[in-house]
Amino acid sequence: MTTQGTADTVGVGRGAPSFGLSWPLLVMALAFLGNLTPRLLNDPDTYWHLATANWMFEHAGIPSTDPFSHTVPGAPWQAHEWLSEVLLGVAYRLAGWAGPVMLAAAAFATSLALICRHLLRHMEPIHALGITALAALLLEGHLLARPHVLAFPLIAAWGIALVQAREAGRAPAWPWALVMAAWANLHGSFPLGIGLAAFFAIEATWTSQAGERRQAAWAWGRFVMLALLAAFVTPHGVNGLIYAVDVNRMTFSLDNISEWKSPDFHEFQPLEVALMAGALAVLLRGLRLPLMHAVLVLGFLHLALVHQRHADFLALLVPVAVAELVGRQWGRQAGTGPAAVLDRWFHSLAAPARPLGMAAVGALLLGAACLVARSGTFEPPSETTPDAAVQAALGAGPGGQVMNSYQFGGYLIFSGIAPAIDGRADVYGDAFVADYIDAIKLKAPERFIKLLEQQHIGWTLFSPNTPAVVLLDYLPGWRRIYSDKTAVVHVRSRQD
Repeated sequence: MTTQGTADTVGVGRGAPSFGLSWPLLVMALAFLGNLTPRLLNDPDTYWHLATANWMFEHAGIPSTDPFSHTVPGAPWQAHEWLSEVLLGVAYRLAGWAGPVMLAAAAFATSLALICRHLLRHMEPIHALGITALAALLLEGHLLARPHVLAFPLIAAWGIALVQAREAGRAPAWPWALVMAAWANLHGSFPLGIGLAAFFAIEATWTSQAGERRQAAWAWGRFVMLALLAAFVTPHGVNGLIYAVDVNRMTFSLDNISEWKSPDFHEFQPLEVALMAGALAVLLRGLRLPLMHAVLVLGFLHLALVHQRHADFLALLVPVAVAELVGRQWGRQAGTGPAAVLDRWFHSLAAPARPLGMAAVGALLLGAACLVARSGTFEPPSETTPDAAVQAALGAGPGGQVMNSYQFGGYLIFSGIAPAIDGRADVYGDAFVADYIDAIKLKAPERFIKLLEQQHIGWTLFSPNTPAVVLLDYLPGWRRIYSDKTAVVHVRSRQD
């Protein structure tokens, strides 16, 4: 049984604003405008994603082998995020660095608006907005101009479609399965969406009356199979699922790449804030979940604690899954006195947006986007952009290949220089990444020296805190030619 949708009933005849604004519309505008900042470029992988887009534009195809590195050239590469990279590449060509920023901010804003709209169907606006704010906080930590953010709206829409189908006592309509085809080409996290659909299929079958279980199993099973088939409509087919399994076997990379580590609660973590806020709300208001819902919530919490990037799914899907239960159990509390005025205002904005309000907000966002595109103030941070160091190295005319820090690989690819390593850990393989990182950290100094010879290294580009920098300062045949707070360059002496 579902509660009567707040967004569908509240605000009619209660003094809705003349401009016809709504909470989802305002949430979208605030989320978009508040994130038009260069902060969304604070990831070195954005460079190689754009370089991949350029490669696809030039070759009119999708790469299947590595065209960039000098260490594993021609290695098999499953460019599973190709569609996101095309979108980022188009945005970059249209508006420079502001383009990917606006695209990512728009995806983030749209996903929050979808979540807010769904929550308003079941609960008080103040509760819906609070939960939306917690979801935004969790997502903000991973809000970057990268493919995973472009998948946010699809993930939210997918979860909403599944939940609303369960609330209506049926399987989702078959066209929803096509969402999985788009998701599978945008980002490699799509197997989780298949798993979520299978979870709801099991729940629907388990909770159905004895005489209706076969019908529920057939309806949901058919939808899950359609979604699975849709997920195979990629350049990689079934290998897309195999890829997800292979990545989870890369234990060294998962333990050392920051976005895949478990959250470190010695530092500020949005996940802790969300958990504390959720616990406080439950302790004050109480909440009981059926077994399957509890399993779902704990499952997403487990994923977020294992890999901090998975907090995205906790933010996008858990609020949607528990909205009806929260709304039904927390109920409605009418305000009195001044609180009644505020209460009416909150509910008036829970009504569906009117065309005039939508047009006004659309014009505001379009104007902001034009100003941002013309500002010319968006550039990736210096920490991932060793431009001066690379120019100094090229000016010295070094022979041989470059050995670089992991975070500089994307910039080198974007600059047309073959790196030794970059953010595509899946291309290099876990063993290579482990050997390379251990070598430049001088866990095995002799291995580092051996790599200099094996890879025909003529110059190095390392961050200043890389242990290999100290060794190179004293290693015969090498000399430091440049250093700043971003990078240090050594080149091999001419006589060598």
